[in-house]
Amino acid sequence: MVAGLFTFIGGLIVWAVRLENMGHGNAAEIRRLWRQREEDLHAQREAREATNRLIAEKHQEQSEQLRELRADIKALLHRAS
Repeated sequence: MVAGLFTFIGGLIVWAVRLENMGHGNAAEIRRLWRQREEDLHAQREAREATNRLIAEKHQEQSEQLRELRADIKALLHRAS
């Protein structure tokens, strides 16, 4: 009876130590995931900013082309009248 109790307590201690080690491992994995998330957010922010700059440049180019087109149309209409 006493031997069974000691075996149970020994098993309980081993289980508690293993559980604590798993907890430490999980905590390390969670920290790694949070770092990865921050890196991913940073990369996404940079990509979004680069895309927005490209869109702004293309918009500016289109605006300039439309101004030139309007000026050409006005010149043709002025010449025709």
